[in-house]
This record gives sequence, structure tokens and C-alpha cells, in this order.
Amino acid sequence: MLDTARRVETPEGIELALEVAGPMPRAVAWTVDVFLRSILYFVIAMVAGVLGKFGLGLFLLTLFLMEWFYPVLGEMFMNGATPGKKMVGLRVIQDDGTPVGWGPSIIRNLVRSIDFLPLGYGVGLLCMLFNRDFKRLGDMAAGTLVVYAAAPKDVQTRGDARPAAPPWPLTPDEQQTLVNFAERRGQITPERAAELARAAGPLVSVEEDPAGQLEAYANWVAGEP
Repeated sequence: MLDTARRVETPEGIELALEVAGPMPRAVAWTVDVFLRSILYFVIAMVAGVLGKFGLGLFLLTLFLMEWFYPVLGEMFMNGATPGKKMVGLRVIQDDGTPVGWGPSIIRNLVRSIDFLPLGYGVGLLCMLFNRDFKRLGDMAAGTLVVYAAAPKDVQTRGDARPAAPPWPLTPDEQQTLVNFAERRGQITPERAAELARAAGPLVSVEEDPAGQLEAYANWVAGEP
């Protein structure tokens, strides 16, 4: 694989692990976008053909707007992805991991005219092959990255332990810790879950199933019936 991992820290201090997209998936996404635009151009050309000079002007205007603003609108209103990128599972973000803004999106797409030289994104491909983050000139100028979109996280579920009130009132942080433990209990071994549960100290009063007791408290905190 040509793709590499990159870690960035957001302005909030959160570290993100990102998979930077290489030339091949980006080429596939670009091909899909070209195909979709071609279908639209064909439909508009058929309509414009019966409208004479007005139709020709309409077609040329549409061609101009689509070539320059199709990717910008996709990146701004589809979470950083044109339809082609969305189908491949890619998105555009800024270097610090935040969503791409209007300015960077416009810049990176205006510079496409240089990246496309001399033919078929020759300059852009050359830049990507010699850049650690596979950036073409437009990405360098705009401070953007093309990464794999994060896969949706599985919905975390708690066990079916009967809800029970904890022996004393818990702080909001303690309540959240209980719920987090209950949601992740199924992802670790029973032995490890019991070990972690015993770390709760006096909150756990049973020896045979301490994790189940914390799960019961978590279900009560979460308002399970």
C-alpha cells in the first residue's frame, strides 16, 4: 500500500490517527466524479441543442461552473467529500484535522489547473509521489489532506444486568465511568473485566461477579427499566 498513517493534534488537544489517501484511491474517486459530470453534461447538451445560441451559452456556463465549483460544493456540503470521494471512502480535511473551510477548498481546487499539467494530473501525481502525505500542489497551497473517512463506530450496548442503585451518590464523572465500563465490558475478557471492577474499591461488595455489579449500577445510572 502506498498510503501512510499520520497523527495530528486538534486545537482541542485531541490526537487523531489519520490514514492519508494515496494516488490510486484518489484517481478512482476522480474518475467517478468525471463520469458523473459527463452524464450531467450530456443531459444539458441535449436540452441546450434545441435552444439555439441561448442553449449553447447555458451549456458553456454550466460547464464552467461545474468544472470549478463542483468539488468545492461537494467538499463544503458533503463533509469534505465529492460524490466520487464519498463512494471511495475519502474526505478532505485541513492539516490540523479540522473540517475543510471555504477558503482552503477554493484554493486547492483553483490550483488543480496547474496540477493537471501537462495532462492527466501529471504535475499533481509527481508531487504526491515525493510528498510524505501524498499532497498535490493544491493541497500544499491550501494546507489540506485527503484521508480515509473514519468508519462509523459500532453502537456500544450495555449488558442486561438488573439495575441497582449504587450504595452512595456518585459524581457525574463517576457515573460516566460506570457507563463507559459497562459498554466496553463485552470487548474484554471476563478476567480483565473483573480485575478492572475490583479497582472500584468499596463500590464493589461481591467477589464472584464484581463486573456484573458495576454493570447493574451503570444500568441504574442510565435509567434502564
